[in-house]
Amino acid sequence: MFIDTHAHLTDDAFRADLDQVMERASASGVGAVIDVGDTLESSRAAAARARSHPRVFAAVGIHPNNASRADDGELRGIGKLAAEKGVVGIGETGLDFYRQHAVPERQEEFFRRSMAIAAQCGLPVIIHCRQAYRRLIAILKEQRGPGVGGVIHCFSGSAEDASALLDLGYSISVGGPLTYPGSRGLRETVGGISLDRVLIETDCPYLPPQGKRGERNEPANVVAVAEALAALKKISLEEIAAVTTANARRLFRGINV
Repeated sequence: MFIDTHAHLTDDAFRADLDQVMERASASGVGAVIDVGDTLESSRAAAARARSHPRVFAAVGIHPNNASRADDGELRGIGKLAAEKGVVGIGETGLDFYRQHAVPERQEEFFRRSMAIAAQCGLPVIIHCRQAYRRLIAILKEQRGPGVGGVIHCFSGSAEDASALLDLGYSISVGGPLTYPGSRGLRETVGGISLDRVLIETDCPYLPPQGKRGERNEPANVVAVAEALAALKKISLEEIAAVTTANARRLFRGINV
């Protein structure tokens, strides 16, 4: 069984055929999907889907690019959603110094407060980071402590970044970019990470794997990521499925399939 630890099923791209998307995921061996919110609205939708679909779990949070449009009430709403059945993580949250739709100070404020919600609820954080690894690592060092942890989703940093994050207790998640011919540096970094700290994801509908680029991504394609990871680690696909599923269940303790 595979677990897609980061999908955006509330995206409009899935409005017309989500049932068929989930059927293809099941047929491909994907036993669970974490539907990740990036606004209060999408987080509510993800939590609702987790209540109604036995193989969907939710993470609730406000993406750093949306921090400029969010307010204190929305963060309080995320805190309330965190207590709902089927919610297994807080996120996605973090820092994005590439697009900077929100100024860094605002992003950091929402990130710190999201981390506090996660610690209070005993949930892992799903962290988005783009061109902000130095600052992210500095904040995580300040925030370290019992009950604080999570995963850096769609990791794109250096080997040094990965080492620092692993030392802080965080896991690393990889998606479609691991399959791209131009991602040699990423593969070298992931090749050096202990497999018990690696998760797999799609980030669908974004970042489809090689061979499907230009198409809508979907949870079934997490198998292509697993295949690339198996080739990188020189082990069988079955071993990758077993280990990454165990890793996901250990981090997201609410996954019960």
